[in-house]
Amino acid sequence: MNRPLRIAVADDEPDVRDFFRAVLPTLGHEVVCAAEDGRRLVEQCRAAHPDLIIADVRMPGLDGVAAVEQICAETPVPVVLVTAHADPDAVERAAGHALVYLIKPIKLQDVGPAVTLAVRRFEQMQALRQEASDLRQALEDRKTVERAKGAVIRRLGVDEAEAFRRMKRLASNHNRKLVDVARSVLTAEEVFAALEDPRPPGPHRPAGPGRVAAIPEG
Repeated sequence: MNRPLRIAVADDEPDVRDFFRAVLPTLGHEVVCAAEDGRRLVEQCRAAHPDLIIADVRMPGLDGVAAVEQICAETPVPVVLVTAHADPDAVERAAGHALVYLIKPIKLQDVGPAVTLAVRRFEQMQALRQEASDLRQALEDRKTVERAKGAVIRRLGVDEAEAFRRMKRLASNHNRKLVDVARSVLTAEEVFAALEDPRPPGPHRPAGPGRVAAIPEG
């Protein structure tokens, strides 16, 4: 990875902060802040918006894991955690955020690979999350189209294939996405249902067959 990064560093030991201030620029990166505890790391990251965080696990007050959780809840970034102790609880807490660990005493030759690996893993994780989000959206869009298709079948008295064909033709003629047409159909269905019976459905009077609640999912 040749891209220069703006990096935030946090450690309660001054010599460790000085180590990162000296080493990271030699790797082409910029240290935008160097905090002595988790609370200051959170404050400084909100102002500096770093590309990556290197934080010690154990710091006074707000520890590194808690600080990273707060920062990544607002703006996810790659994280390298630094530790001198075997701390399974901290590792488990940081599992959703920490991508790489550096063990004290930190070796100069380990810093560059740790930064590179953290960025790559972060990008992979973000890509997987986006893929999962896209799949969920595609499923929701499909459900919307199916509900709208059911409404067209009832309103126009056509079969499933014809209902779908007409929706696709409408989308093509108006340069719209099929799911947007489906949403318009369902909105119109709500209007027609209200015109047919303007009284709201009560506990003993469920929505009638023309209402959206009765539109089948498939």
